[in-house]
Amino acid sequence: MANSKALVVIDMGIDTHQEPLVYMREDCHVCRAEGFNASSRVLLKTNDKHLIATLNIVDNTKLPPDHVGLSRIAIKRLDVTDGDRILVTHAPVILSFSAVRKKVYGHTLSDREILSIVSDISEHRYSDVEIGSFLSVCAGRRLDPGEIISLTQAMVSCGKRLSWSHKGGVFDKHCIGGLPGNRTTPLVVAIVSAAGLIIPKTSSRAITSPAGTADTMETLTNVKLQVKDIQRVVAETGACLAWGGAMNLSPADDLLIRIERALNLDGEGQLIASVLSKKIAAGSTHVIIDIPVGHTAKVRSQTDAEYLSSLFAQVGEACGIQVRCVITDGSRPVGAGIGPVEEARDILAILKQEANAPQDLRDRALMLSAHLLDFAQGDGFDKSRDKARDLLDSGAAWQQFERILAAQGGIKTLPQAGYQKTQTTSIRGVIQSIDNRKLARLAKLAGAPFDPAAGLRLHANVGSHVSRGDALFTLYTDSAGEQDYALAYYRDNPGIFVIGDDK
Repeated sequence: MANSKALVVIDMGIDTHQEPLVYMREDCHVCRAEGFNASSRVLLKTNDKHLIATLNIVDNTKLPPDHVGLSRIAIKRLDVTDGDRILVTHAPVILSFSAVRKKVYGHTLSDREILSIVSDISEHRYSDVEIGSFLSVCAGRRLDPGEIISLTQAMVSCGKRLSWSHKGGVFDKHCIGGLPGNRTTPLVVAIVSAAGLIIPKTSSRAITSPAGTADTMETLTNVKLQVKDIQRVVAETGACLAWGGAMNLSPADDLLIRIERALNLDGEGQLIASVLSKKIAAGSTHVIIDIPVGHTAKVRSQTDAEYLSSLFAQVGEACGIQVRCVITDGSRPVGAGIGPVEEARDILAILKQEANAPQDLRDRALMLSAHLLDFAQGDGFDKSRDKARDLLDSGAAWQQFERILAAQGGIKTLPQAGYQKTQTTSIRGVIQSIDNRKLARLAKLAGAPFDPAAGLRLHANVGSHVSRGDALFTLYTDSAGEQDYALAYYRDNPGIFVIGDDK
C-alpha cells in the first residue's frame, strides 16, 4: 500500500477474544493528525479489507515509529502479517446505535431498526461494550413479541441458511438450560435418527453453564463442520451433532452469546431469537423445546414456563416453524457428570447400556425422543416412547451414534483431568435439595467448559440416603490452583447440598 499515511503492522500476539484492538504510539503522527484518543473506534484498511477496532495508546518505547500493533483477531480478520501496511482513519458513525439508545428509554423498535442493529453486529461494527448495551436493554421482558419476531428474522437473514429436500419434515430439539448435567440432546439425536427422522443438530457452546452440547460433543468427535460437511453427514446418517458457530448460521447470535457469557446474562427475548434463528437457519421445520422448571433452574415457576412456552409458539408460527414446548422437572441436576468430558461419559454409558448409566438422564432422553417421534409420526406419546426405548435397548441408537461420529471424523479418546478430589458428607440423612445454579458455578470454577476434562461427578442426588463419610461428588480440575479455588467456593456455600432428617 503506497501511502505516506500507511503504518507498518506488528502482530502483538495478544488474545483479545473476538474484539479487535489496535495499538499506536502516543506520538504517532496519524494519532495526532486524526485526533485519536485511547478507546477511540478506528477504521483499519488494507487494499481489499477493512475492520473497525478499538484503539489503545502505548508508550513510545513499546512500538517503533510509524508502526501499528494489532491483536490476534485483528490480524486474522484483516488477513495481514508483520511488515504489511495499513491505513488507520476515523471509524464511520454507526447509525443503528441510535436505535439502541431509543430502547434504553423504553421505546419499541421497528423491524428496520432491529435489522440494522443485527446487521451491524454481524459485520463486527459494534464494540463489546455496545453489544453489551444492546443485550442489557433487551433483557428483563423489555422486548415485546413483535420485537422478538423481528430479532429472530433479522438474525436468520444475516447468515447462511440450509435447505433440505426431505418431505417428511426436518426435526430438532433444544433445552433452554439451567439444569446441570442435562445432556439429553446427543441421546435424542441418536434415538430419533435411528428411527428415520432427519435431525441436522447444530448446537451452541455454553453461555452460562459448565457445558453446552457442542462442548460435550467436541470431546467425542469433530464438531467444527462447514455447510458442505453438514450436508454430507446428514446425507450419510440422517443426522449430525455440530457446532453452529463454525458455519455462519445466524452469525450475530454467536457474537451475542460471547457477550452474554461474559455478563452471565440470558434474557428471554434474546433466548427465543437465539434458539429459533439457529433452528430456522439449519432448515428445521419441527422443534421440541425442553423448559425445565425449578427454584434454582433458569425458569423458576410454572407461570414463567407457560409464558415462555407461549412466546416460543407465537414466534415460531410467525417465522414458519412448528414448535412444541415440553415443561419438565428442573428441581434437581440430571445425570451424574457435569462438564464436557463427564457429560460425555454419561452419554456413552447410556447408549452402551452400562450398569452405572444414570437412569434419570436415560428416562429424560426417552421422554423427549417420544415427543419428537410423536411430532413426526402422530402415533401418540406412549407408543412413541415404547419405540424410543426399543431403539435404545436393542443397541440401534448406539450403532447410529457411532455412524454419526464416524461421518464427522471419528471418535476421540476422552481426556483425563490432572487432579481429582472427592468430597464426602459429615452428616447422615436424605439429600433434600441441590442448588442447580451453585452446583453449575462450582463446575465452572473447576475450569469447565474451557478445560474439557474439568467439572464434577455426582455420587448422590436429591432423594439419596447418605451416611457420614459417603461421597457426594468428585471434583475434576487441570490444576491444583483451580481445585483449591473451586473447593473454597464449596466450603463457603454449604447450602449447595441440603441434607435433612431421613425419617
